[in-house]
Amino acid sequence: MSDHEHDHPHGHDHGHDHGHGHGHGHGHGHGHGHGHGHGHGPMIPPPTELPGIRHVLLVGSGKGGVGKSTVAFNLALALAGDGLKVGLLDGDLYGPSVPILAGIQGERLGTNEHKILPVEKHGLKLVSLGLLLRDTDAIVWRGPLLHKTMRQFFLDVEWGALDVLVVDLPPGTGDIQLSISQLVKVSGAVVVTTPQELAFADVLRAVKMFEKLGIPVLGLVENMAFFTADDTGTTYWPFGKGRIAEHCATHAVPHLGQIPIVPAIAAASDAGTPLAATAAETAHYRKLAAALRPSL
Repeated sequence: MSDHEHDHPHGHDHGHDHGHGHGHGHGHGHGHGHGHGHGHGPMIPPPTELPGIRHVLLVGSGKGGVGKSTVAFNLALALAGDGLKVGLLDGDLYGPSVPILAGIQGERLGTNEHKILPVEKHGLKLVSLGLLLRDTDAIVWRGPLLHKTMRQFFLDVEWGALDVLVVDLPPGTGDIQLSISQLVKVSGAVVVTTPQELAFADVLRAVKMFEKLGIPVLGLVENMAFFTADDTGTTYWPFGKGRIAEHCATHAVPHLGQIPIVPAIAAASDAGTPLAATAAETAHYRKLAAALRPSL
C-alpha cells in the first residue's frame, strides 16, 4: 500500500493560489479583493459561478451508512432521465464510490491540453478520485490538499454545459463541505437520513452546517424507510413511521419523500448497472427529482 502525499492527485498543477497579490486584474479574482488584506493574511475570494453550469446540487448526510451515494447517483440518473444535462462529482474523497455505482472501476479520467475530461456513462458526466487511483492506493488527506483537489474537480474539469452538477459529499460536517462553500456558488443541498432518531440528531447538525455556510437546504430524503413483502404485499416500517416528517415540520425543513428498501436497487448498485429509468423501483427517485425541479 502506498501513501501519497503529493500536492495534486492529477499530474500537473492548475492550482493557482487565489490569496496572493490581487494587485492586478489577472486570474480568477476578477476584481475581488483588490487592495484588501492590510497585513491580515490572504483574502478568500468569493465563490465562483461555474461557467456553463446552471446549478450545483449537494447531497450530504449527517453520518455514514445511510445510502447517501446511492441516492446521489440515482437522483442524478432521474434528473438526466427528465431531460436535463447532468454531471456527478464524487466529492467523497475518503471513500469514492461512484466508480462502483456506475460500473466504471476500470476507467480513468482523460485529459486534454488544459482540462481533465470526465468519464461519460449512463447519460452522466462523472468525475471521481476513484478514477485516478488504483483500489489499493491510499492518500493521507490534509486540509490544504482536500481544498486543492476539490478546486481542481470543480474548476479544472471540462464539464461543458450542464443543467445540474450533483455533488456526492462525504458524510458529516468537515473540510470538504467548507471548501465547496468557499469555491463555488451552490444552489442548494439535499440531506439523506434513515428513519431512526439517532440518525436525525446527526442530520440536524448537517442542516445547521449548510445554513451556517449560507447554502439553502432544499429538503430531507428519508432512505431505507420501509419495505414491501413480495409474497403478501404488506408494507413494513422497520425503523418506525412518521417521526422524520414530524422532525422536518418542527425544524422547518422540507420533507422530500421516502425511499424504500428495495433489493433490486442494492443489487444494481453493487453490479454497477443502474436500473432502467422506467423500472418501478426508480419511481421514488423520479418523484424526488420532480420535487427538486422547482429549485433547479
